[in-house]
Amino acid sequence: MTSLDDLPLRDDLRGRAPYGAPQLDVPYALNTNENPYPPSGRLVKALGEAVMDVAGTLNRYPDRDAAALRADLAAFLNTDTPAAGLTAGRVWAANGSNEIIQQILQAFGGPGRTALGFEPSYSMHPIITAVSGTRWVDASRDEDFGLEPERAVAAVEEHRPDVVFLTSPNNPTGTALPPAAIEAVLAAAPGMVVVDEAYAEFRRAETPSALTLLDGHPRLIVTRTMSKAFAMAGARLGYLAADPAVIEALLLVRLPYHLSAVTQAVARTALAHGEELLGGVGALRRERDETVAWLRGEGFRVADSDANFVLFGTFPDRRAVWEGLLGRGVLIREVGPPEWLRVSVGAPDEMAAFRTALKESL
Repeated sequence: MTSLDDLPLRDDLRGRAPYGAPQLDVPYALNTNENPYPPSGRLVKALGEAVMDVAGTLNRYPDRDAAALRADLAAFLNTDTPAAGLTAGRVWAANGSNEIIQQILQAFGGPGRTALGFEPSYSMHPIITAVSGTRWVDASRDEDFGLEPERAVAAVEEHRPDVVFLTSPNNPTGTALPPAAIEAVLAAAPGMVVVDEAYAEFRRAETPSALTLLDGHPRLIVTRTMSKAFAMAGARLGYLAADPAVIEALLLVRLPYHLSAVTQAVARTALAHGEELLGGVGALRRERDETVAWLRGEGFRVADSDANFVLFGTFPDRRAVWEGLLGRGVLIREVGPPEWLRVSVGAPDEMAAFRTALKESL
C-alpha cells in the first residue's frame, strides 16, 4: 500500500491534519454551531419544488455569476442592515464561507504575501491561508477575548499584512468587535480587511454590523453564511459584500460555474422563506443568554457571546470534562484556549441535557 509519505506532496503540507470536528452518533450534538431547528414541512416542499424546477436543465451549466441569487442576498442584507444600501454588484456567493475565504486569499494573498489574524479565532483562517501559499501571522486578542483598537493597530503596523482577518462575532469566543476597532484597522491596514460575520444574525441588538462601514472603505470585505442562522448548513452557501472592484478581482480566481444550479435554487428558496428560517434566532439568543447566566451562576468563567455558542471554563483538564459529557450523550467542542470548552446553543431540551451532564461530569 502506498502511504502519504510516498507521494510527492508539497513540503508545507506534510505533517498537517485535516480540519474537522468529531462526527459522532450522540443524542445531543452541540459541537458545530448548527441551528437546531430543521426546515418545516412547508419549506421542505418548497425546496423540493425548486430543485425539480432546475432538474430538467441540469444538462446545462448554471448561471456562472449567480446574478439572481446575488440580488436576493443584497436584498436580505439591506433588510438586516438598512444602512448598507447594497446591490447585486456588491455581493458575491460561493460554496460556503470557506470557499469565499479561499477566493479572497487566492486573489489578495499567495506566495510572498502575508495574512494576519487575532487569535483565538476561527481555525480555518490560518489553514486556508497556508494552503494558498500565504504566510500566516498570529496576533493575539485581549485577555477578555476582545480587541482594543491600539492592540490591533500595533499588530498591523508591525507586520504590514496584505490581508487582515477580523472575526465578529468571534469563533470560538462569541465576542463581537466595536466599530472603533474595525475602523482603526481599516485606517492602518495597507491591504484588504476581511470581517468574518458568520454569526452576525445572532448578535445582540446594540451590536452593529461592519456592513455599515462599506461605503468609503473599498478594501473592506464582510463575509456571511447561510449555514448558521438560516439553518442551511447542508446547502453550503457563503457570501460577501464589498466594493464592486473586489468582486471583479474574485472573478479572476473563481472556478467556472462554481455554484451549482441546485445550490442557487435552494439558497434563493431559503431566502424567500427567510422570515420562517430566521424565526428561531430570537429563541436561540434567549437560550444563549440563559446558558451564559446559568454557567456564571455555577461559578464558571464565560466569555460574552453575540453568537449561537458559548465559551466557558476554566478547567485544569478540559479533556476529562469533555469525555464526561460525551459519556452522557452530549458532544461539545474542545477548541480555543487550552482550559476552555465551547457549547453550541441548541433547543431547550438539548441545553437541559447539557446542564445535567455538565453537573454530573464535575
